[in-house]
Amino acid sequence: MKKAAGVFLFFIFFSLSFAEKLYVVERERGSLAVIENDKLVKEIKDLGNLNHAIVKTDGDYSYCIARNGYFSKIDNKTDKVLRKIKPGNSGIGFTFIGKYIAIAHYDPKKVTILTKDLDIHKTIETGSRNVGVKPYYPYLVFALMDKDQVWVLNADKDFSIEKKINVGKMPFDALIDKNRYIVGFFKEKGVGIVNLKDFSYKKVSFQTPEKEEVVFKIPHFGMWGIIDDKAIIPAVGEKTAYVVDTKNMVVVKKIPLAGLPIFISVSPDKKIAVVNYSGEKDNLLSVIDLEKLQVVKTFPAGKRVMHIRFSKNGKKLYVSSYFDNSLKIFDTKSWKLIKEITVPNPSGIFIVR
Repeated sequence: MKKAAGVFLFFIFFSLSFAEKLYVVERERGSLAVIENDKLVKEIKDLGNLNHAIVKTDGDYSYCIARNGYFSKIDNKTDKVLRKIKPGNSGIGFTFIGKYIAIAHYDPKKVTILTKDLDIHKTIETGSRNVGVKPYYPYLVFALMDKDQVWVLNADKDFSIEKKINVGKMPFDALIDKNRYIVGFFKEKGVGIVNLKDFSYKKVSFQTPEKEEVVFKIPHFGMWGIIDDKAIIPAVGEKTAYVVDTKNMVVVKKIPLAGLPIFISVSPDKKIAVVNYSGEKDNLLSVIDLEKLQVVKTFPAGKRVMHIRFSKNGKKLYVSSYFDNSLKIFDTKSWKLIKEITVPNPSGIFIVR
């Protein structure tokens, strides 16, 4: 009997230790839904305008940036807001860098450096809307939309400016790939690549093996699926995903899709990717086999699928269905719906534990 009780207690401990906890954006309510053990347990309210909100986790705490500039620190254990500040009027993104947090603003035209307790450590006036803020320690790198530049700050030298690099017309978003800062442009073809070891810069156009140029409009790199040295890129205005070798920016394959793609999310084991769609096909998801680089399944997943995220172990796919007011959970082997949780107008899904 004691042995059975011990096994039961171990099972409970194991389940609690490895159960995932999610924060799901309730877009119209300015709140985060707290999902634990696949149940809605509470809401974190009054966080600001959560259109395009971002939540990032650092240890026992999560941080949420609202579109109208509010920035909140949340205790992941209690789901309580520890502090909420308004360092700007329009926050576009943030990142952790050492013991600090860096926020890129549209308005005002600056980058704010915060302590992790949300005290302002320093502000860097840029005279531009700022995007693509990324860490490459000790460097903090971001792009200036209105100055056609990339700035590199040194965190070990109190965020002094290490380098200003002239790039293409209206940088719009960026990603870090190993030691490369890859920046896309709103008013120019191709991408710019900054080598963060020597700060050299070059501009690269996407090409087919036949040297034909391929244009990707308005690059939102958060929508790309990244697999080692390849990226699966949702085309804008085309029912296509492009597979690109990111070492040389050559398109190696075009994958036909059921609709106009938005997000491409890659599974933790990098064996599959899932695509959601805009427009008349926004109820569908497609599954791409990443070995064959082809769609192997397309199925209805809910009215206006806003966001998709794999569980950490890859066995489940979380799907926010905006007009169904639900977070849906699919088994990634059978693609059957295994759970549906009522969440008002859900959008972004973030794993916090």
